Amino acid sequence: MELKWLLYVTLLALGMFAVQAHDVDDDNDGDDIVDIEDDLDDGIEEVEESKPETSTPPPTPKVTYRPPVPTGEVYFAESFDKGTLDGWILSRAKKDDTDDEIAKYDGKWEVQDMKDTKLPGDKGLVLVTRAKHHAISSKLSKPFVFDTKPLIIQYEVNFQNGIECGGAYVKLLSKTPELNLDQFHDKTPYTIMFGPDKCGEDYKLHFIFRHKNPKTGKYEEKHAKRPDADLKTYFTDKKTHLYTLVLNPDNSFEILVDQNVVNSGNLLNDMSPPVNPPREIEDPNDQKPEDWDERPKIPDPDAVKPDDWDEDAPAKIADENAVKPEGWLDDEPEYVADPDAEKPEDWDEDMDGEWEAPQIANPKCETAPGCGTWQRPMIDNPNYKGKWKPPMIDNVNYQGIWKPRKIPNPDFFEDLEPFKMTPFTAVGLELWSMTSDIFFDNFIICTERAVADDWASDGWGLKKAADGAAEPGVVGQMMAAAEERPWLWVVYILTVALPVFLVVLFCCSGKKQPSAAEYKKTDAPQPDVVDEDKEEERDKGDKEEEDEEETNEEKLGSDADIGSASQEEEEDEDEDRKPASEEEETVNRSPRNRKPRKD
Repeated sequence: MELKWLLYVTLLALGMFAVQAHDVDDDNDGDDIVDIEDDLDDGIEEVEESKPETSTPPPTPKVTYRPPVPTGEVYFAESFDKGTLDGWILSRAKKDDTDDEIAKYDGKWEVQDMKDTKLPGDKGLVLVTRAKHHAISSKLSKPFVFDTKPLIIQYEVNFQNGIECGGAYVKLLSKTPELNLDQFHDKTPYTIMFGPDKCGEDYKLHFIFRHKNPKTGKYEEKHAKRPDADLKTYFTDKKTHLYTLVLNPDNSFEILVDQNVVNSGNLLNDMSPPVNPPREIEDPNDQKPEDWDERPKIPDPDAVKPDDWDEDAPAKIADENAVKPEGWLDDEPEYVADPDAEKPEDWDEDMDGEWEAPQIANPKCETAPGCGTWQRPMIDNPNYKGKWKPPMIDNVNYQGIWKPRKIPNPDFFEDLEPFKMTPFTAVGLELWSMTSDIFFDNFIICTERAVADDWASDGWGLKKAADGAAEPGVVGQMMAAAEERPWLWVVYILTVALPVFLVVLFCCSGKKQPSAAEYKKTDAPQPDVVDEDKEEERDKGDKEEEDEEETNEEKLGSDADIGSASQEEEEDEDEDRKPASEEEETVNRSPRNRKPRKD
């Protein structure tokens, strides 16, 4: 804020200086005076008189909430606007391999209004507690079977308190005889897991499906590639975001956030590990032959160490040309006992040993080039060559890097329709979170994109419209941003205030130039349009002309007849000097181009 007011004061001072300079220039112009300050004062008074006594901001447009209604066939739709958990089952299971104190799924779920809601009456499912296991699920109206229609799952999430570590993903629970929603836990079989998850600085948007191996009958999780989009904002801005998964019978998929695609791909090509295993694998029983040579280079067997190669020569030798500096104190040690040190009173020689004063730098060495025994400095040995090694040459027996041979994969299969997954019959939330008050709303599972879009428009779309209506305008957002980042005031001033100030300055500080007729009447020198490097020459000409005019006036006083004739001749010469064009007039009227007067 101090920077903001400093900039305001600086601009105000510059403006006042410009206005004062303008007033001084106008005073020199005679009758052409424009009182800017009076005009500004009059304008300000008129504006103040026209201002109403009180100004009320325009009313904020209101968005009325209406519960969304599916516009087509759906397998599941839940908006929680009844205010109850009817149709939802809380899990009473325990996690395996976990301490009993935290093994229970005892986290609390409630149906509540969203904090700071702009839509009264819009309720949702809230994960209330933190640092607990939460599990809740609900049955579909009928099992979803993957056949010729797409699968669309969509729901809203708002991390009202941000998110430290936890998830907000849903599981589509597989249709199995053993499915018991009362005992829903982390190992309950699911077909698809989808939604946001975060821990530390790792922001994820999961899409995982369990694929059944047609040969072994075992299930394996397949993970979609990570999206290229930056997901951090969706976890930190405390706004409601819409998550959508579209899975098509041609094996293509799209993942959308707020109806914008953030990830897409194909089940056959963009999952890890791949749906289909490789046709061939490396033979686990194959072994590298003992004589297999993987060396691309080998030492030259014909190379011989030179006779003058001294492997024992040291890398460093003493510099024989070095001379001990004058004043070197050979008999003085570098460190001496501190004469001011005293043995502590609690020093016990039996326990601590004999006390010795601490060592300090020898004060005598501070003014000397050195103390102690002088030794020649070490330098690189020019004769050092190190241990001799034969040069490397290409290995004529090189066979490359050995790899085991390929054999047909006994577990190979080819599933060209991974879209046809295990049918599912329930949707569930099984979560652990270190942050409370995660808000879920407007779940829908259907097969038509239009139905999902209509549902989103009636739910998430209303939230977005209400938030937009309540948000401040552009100016308010700019002011709020500048309060958080004061350096933005500099940007605002440079981009808005400074251009306006410069326009006012240039428009109001112009000085009226005398007309050509006034120059003719007074016979005053008219400024010439010349280069700056010729200004000095022009000024010199003006001075010479003034001296010449004074001399002429003296002569006119002594000889009137001669002066009269000279004046008439000068007027004739002025008429001859009239230019044929404005450009010639400018050049001819320059003081240095004017003919001298005759006596």
